[in-house]
Amino acid sequence: MSDVQQLKPKDFKSNQEVRWCPGCGDYSIIAAVQKTLAQSGVAKENVVMVSGIGCSSRFPYYMDTYGFHGIHGRANAIATGIKTANPDLQVWVITGDGDGLSIGGNHMIHSLRRNVDLKVVLFNNEIYGLTKGQYSPTSPRGLKTKTTPYGSVDAPFNPVQLALGAGATFVARTLDVRPKHLQAVLKAASEHKGAAFVEVWQNCVIFNDGAFKGWTEKAVRDELTIDLEPGQPMIYGKDKDKGLKAVNWRLERTTADDAGIWDPDHECPAAAFAMAQLDNDPEMPRPMGIFRRVSNPTLDALVHEQIDSVTEKRGPGELKDLIYTPDCWEVG
Repeated sequence: MSDVQQLKPKDFKSNQEVRWCPGCGDYSIIAAVQKTLAQSGVAKENVVMVSGIGCSSRFPYYMDTYGFHGIHGRANAIATGIKTANPDLQVWVITGDGDGLSIGGNHMIHSLRRNVDLKVVLFNNEIYGLTKGQYSPTSPRGLKTKTTPYGSVDAPFNPVQLALGAGATFVARTLDVRPKHLQAVLKAASEHKGAAFVEVWQNCVIFNDGAFKGWTEKAVRDELTIDLEPGQPMIYGKDKDKGLKAVNWRLERTTADDAGIWDPDHECPAAAFAMAQLDNDPEMPRPMGIFRRVSNPTLDALVHEQIDSVTEKRGPGELKDLIYTPDCWEVG
């Protein structure tokens, strides 16, 4: 008989009333996470949800798992400590474009660089929602908000490019209005061993409604986005008649018959960077799916390997030996 727990999505719902604005994309994301966890076979007591500050950071309250609601921008640091202390836990970081890329930007970069085995889900609505509509690090140039009444002049972050540059071993993008795609990406992230970063395009119906409408509406979605499926041709379009192929480290449009094969498992991230660069070209489709998926040693595993190695050579040690070292002195 299998020892794997047979859980359902409802088993991960807490007894707290879910309080996001009606129509918020967060409802879709939490439903997908609950389905992913139910299918993963991971025991509830081995799951930890860590968040910072923002609308997305209510997440731990609504999940019937262990959780930690941290302070602004510190979710990745807290999660790193939890995972390193107990590598058997599956640790998720729930953050937003403001929380994770502004005050939390440094923690985000270093947790990805260190390849901590975390599942980082970044809700990107290109606005500060909880604090009522200020522009964020991903807000497009020209966006008028309470803090940019004449339009933002900042160049926005591209979360996927940031994660790739930081060295994340799994990088993907999905969106709240495609629940099957959303769940498939989260499932792949949950199965990855290492720093998994997932950007989710998420609509804020109050302060930035329709931010991604130009790409996500059913009428235009097939023509203006491309699904990245590992090992499959890079084709898109309502009739699946358009394609992409790599030419001199750039991606160019072509026919479906001439399309290249997408390979996110290549150790060199150049193709993933080129794919992320399509966001800057209005003539090219926006990529969705897995950009990068490679295997490298994780920080938590390396730390415990080092502890075991030193312990084997020098013994478990004594606490007093750490306190009373040659670097200590007495004050008379």
